[in-house]
Order: sequence, then C-alpha cells, then structure tokens
Amino acid sequence: MHPEIYHYLHMIEDLRHQVREIIQDLPAEALNWRPLPASDDHAMNSLAVMVAHILGAEHFWIAEVIDGRPPTRDRDREFRTRVDGPQPLLEQLDRVAAETRAILTTLPAERLDETRQVQGRSVSVRWGILHVIDHTALHLGHMQITYQLWAHGESKPMPRWFQRTP
Repeated sequence: MHPEIYHYLHMIEDLRHQVREIIQDLPAEALNWRPLPASDDHAMNSLAVMVAHILGAEHFWIAEVIDGRPPTRDRDREFRTRVDGPQPLLEQLDRVAAETRAILTTLPAERLDETRQVQGRSVSVRWGILHVIDHTALHLGHMQITYQLWAHGESKPMPRWFQRTP
C-alpha cells in the first residue's frame, strides 16, 4: 500500500477506534439521549445518531463515491437511529471498517488525483478520503462533548496523539 494511503487509512481507523471507545459500554439510555430535544433540523443528535451518520458518510464517500459501488446510503434514516444497546452500532462499525480497509488497501496511488462527480461537483479521490477524516473528526468531537454532558462532566480517557501514531 502506498504510504500516503496507509496514513489516511490509519487516521480513519484511529478515529473509528475512538468512536468505539466512547460507545462500547454505554446503555441504550445514554446512546439515545439528546442534550437538548427538538424536532426540527436543529435538534442536537444522540451518540447513536452521530455514529450512524459518521459510518453512513464513510460508506458513501469510500464505497459509493471513490469505489463506484451502487448507492445504498439513507442519510435521513441515520438521523432517526435509536438502539437497544451498543451492539448494532459496533457491528455496523466493523462492517464499514472492513469495507473501507478492503477498498483503500487496494487503491493505487495514481487514482488519488482522479475526480468523481458528487452532487454536481467534481472532487478528487484524495479530497474524498480527506473529507472522511475531517467529517469523522468533527463528529467525534461532538460525541466527546455529548458524552461529557451525559456523564455530568466526566470524560472517557483517550490516548494522546503521540500514543496513537504508527
């Protein structure tokens, strides 16, 4: 695997691991809890919704946009996610992880500069991968804050960046 792609994959997997660490031991009540309930587009999302959305976006960009697989994402459904515990989210996380790994480990470096059409815009494969990293990191931050609110200020201990580098 090309070193650039290896580093992208490592970053995606590291972010996904941090998502797993937040949700893996939580009860359904914590996973489905919203800091401020609302019914419109400005509702604050639950941890379960954020995980479903992160994984839906990763699947969309890596499998559908970059790898050209048929569209299967239902973005609206992601925002209606409710779970009885962490297991369905962890299983989805494992499926998307395997899919992303299979695609990126076989992606030739020369394809990074190829372009894809997404919602009327042209983006490079590289941009799509970087967008997955950016998007996941953004929502991981939201998840960390939501967890802290749920846990009354406590946070999950996470390794520092230098403890997570390859």
